[in-house]
Amino acid sequence: MQTLDDIREGEIEHDDLSIARALEEDIIFGRLAPGTRLTEDTLLARFHVTRHFARQAIVQLEAMGIVVRERNKGATVRSLTPRQVQEIYDVRELLQRQAALWIPLPAPDELIAELTVLHEEHGRHVESGYLRGVHETNDRFHLTLFAACGNSHLVQSIELYMRLSLPVRANSMSSKESLQISHEHHRLMIEMLKGRDNWVLAQLCVDHLQPSKKRYLAYVSEN
Repeated sequence: MQTLDDIREGEIEHDDLSIARALEEDIIFGRLAPGTRLTEDTLLARFHVTRHFARQAIVQLEAMGIVVRERNKGATVRSLTPRQVQEIYDVRELLQRQAALWIPLPAPDELIAELTVLHEEHGRHVESGYLRGVHETNDRFHLTLFAACGNSHLVQSIELYMRLSLPVRANSMSSKESLQISHEHHRLMIEMLKGRDNWVLAQLCVDHLQPSKKRYLAYVSEN
């Protein structure tokens, strides 16, 4: 299993936020596998910071839901069991279905335009292989879409479970075919927003979750 010692960083200054962002990127793109230990000493060696910044970076990652800390074990990249994946995705399906059902249709032209811009940006990143851009525009697309439901608490819950499912979602980042399927789903969502059938939109939002879940479960069963 890869460790932090296998990943080197340049001689630059960091604070806890930049360390957390760098580690988040390593996790998203598979450079740090689920279950990898994150120790303060390896962070000190990699980023050349004080122990305070290293400790705070781990706290930041734990708050994001992508790192877990256990007594006598320290911090590790979150690894999900098949049951945990199923439970998380059961909740994601409920949340996203309800949000889609509450979006007033047809959607305003301003929302369609905003999502179209994000969709086009996402497509450029998919084709160029810029995975940070793919990840960020994907999340912005979905949070912008679901914000149209008008319930900020529901959207916050959706965002929370997006973070909790990051190990699952990250597993699909290495597959350009998976990213292209996701991109096509986004296009269809925009088209559904122009119509009047919330149930079709809601089902598409649920179906959109399935490929990454199935891919992760297959990966877990093989390892």
